[in-house]
Formats: sequence, C-alpha cells, structure tokens
Amino acid sequence: MSNPCHDDAATRAAREEMVEVVRLHGVRDPVVLAAMARVRRHGFFPVGGTPPAVAYGDHPVPIGWGQTISQPFIVAYMTERLALTPGSRVLEIGTGSGYQAAVLAACGAAVFTVERVRELAEHAVRALSAEGFAGVQARCADGYAGWREEAPFDAIVATCAPPAVPAALTAQLAEGGRMILPVGEGSQRLVFIRRLGGRLIETDDIAVRFVPMVGN
Repeated sequence: MSNPCHDDAATRAAREEMVEVVRLHGVRDPVVLAAMARVRRHGFFPVGGTPPAVAYGDHPVPIGWGQTISQPFIVAYMTERLALTPGSRVLEIGTGSGYQAAVLAACGAAVFTVERVRELAEHAVRALSAEGFAGVQARCADGYAGWREEAPFDAIVATCAPPAVPAALTAQLAEGGRMILPVGEGSQRLVFIRRLGGRLIETDDIAVRFVPMVGN
C-alpha cells in the first residue's frame, strides 16, 4: 500500500491543506476527514507528475475522455452524507479516476464501482491496486443499470448527473439505505434519497456541476 508518509514535503503539505479546507467548508465526520488525509489524490491522475497545487486544489480537474476528478470538498461532502459504517456495501456510478472509490474504501466500505469508459475503468483498477485499494470491485458497464447482481446496497453514490433519478438505482437501495447523486441538465443539484419503510424519501441538496451520466 502506498504510504502518505513517504510523499515529499510539498505533497504532504498540499494534502493537509486540502483536508483543512474541506473541514472549514463544514465536513466534520472524523472518519471521512481521516480518509481524505490518507488517500493520495495525486496517485489517481491518469497522467503522472501533476503538481501538488493542482492535485490537491479544491476544484475538479480534467482527466481525459470528457471526465473530471471531483472537487475534494464535494467528494468529502457526498461521502459524509452517506453515513457509512464499517462494512457498508456501497455502489458508485462513475468510477472515473478511482479517487472517490478509494475514499469510500478508506472509510471501511465494501465498494462496487461502475465506469462506462473502458480506458478510465482500466486506469482506475490499476490506480486503486497501486494505492492499496485492490479490494474495490470494478466493472465497465452502463451506470444507469447499476450492479444488480450485487444488490442491495447500503449506500449508492453517483459522480455523474442523469436528467432524473434512475429507477434501476433506487431499486437496488436496501431498506434504510442512503443515496446521493447530482441530477439535472444544465442546472444541477444534489439529491439525497433514503429508503425507509419501503418508501423513498427524496430531499434536494446543494447546487453542483458534474459531467452528465451517459448510458449505453
């Protein structure tokens, strides 16, 4: 497993500053903050040599194929909203670089992640293995379909925005489960969903900007 302590001083300082920015923006869960401090964001860029100021800046960064690695605050915020416990089964739609999946795994979750772009899916598997998260289960498939064979999930997170909440994903949410995803075309918002008593309770959250979710 890659060890954050072996990074150079500039990289460690940039990651520490990133975590502090996330904390100042309102993320308080100590497990999530510890995961953000542990996961080396620079290890998930498809092209190596990304300067620390870019790799750990609180902004999304393009990673090719029309995709981005999400803003650290949004990664932390969405993870915190899932209220994960050790062993939680989590479905992620939109693996991208693999960074969000690594943060989920660092929180103790059993992660299943789906990516439509084969090149990114292959990159994410390599990066996750190199960074010590080989236990993450990944597949290249249509995110709209979820991962029915592994359902139900305690939590579902999407890092790409469908125009409406996909019914196939809510169907894979366990009783008591939580789901958060960006929704909308043009104007987007995070939507938080809970399944309680067999009912779906949907709440609008903060305004965001994600790449669109594209189906096969």
